Amino acid sequence: MSEKKIKVTMIRSKNGRLASHKACVAGLGLRKINQSVEVIDTPENRGMINKIHYMLNVEEI
Repeated sequence: MSEKKIKVTMIRSKNGRLASHKACVAGLGLRKINQSVEVIDTPENRGMINKIHYMLNVEEI
């Protein structure tokens, strides 16, 4: 059984953001602007994505 994945791309800088928002960026595995990662579609990952939606581009795979 394959798990659904989400492609997440950081499109805005994490400079000057709240500490909790920076923690969400790190939790998703993002470090640089325009870096993309694929994460498993879980409620935990969805929560982090929803919290910092303004600095991400999200695609369902």
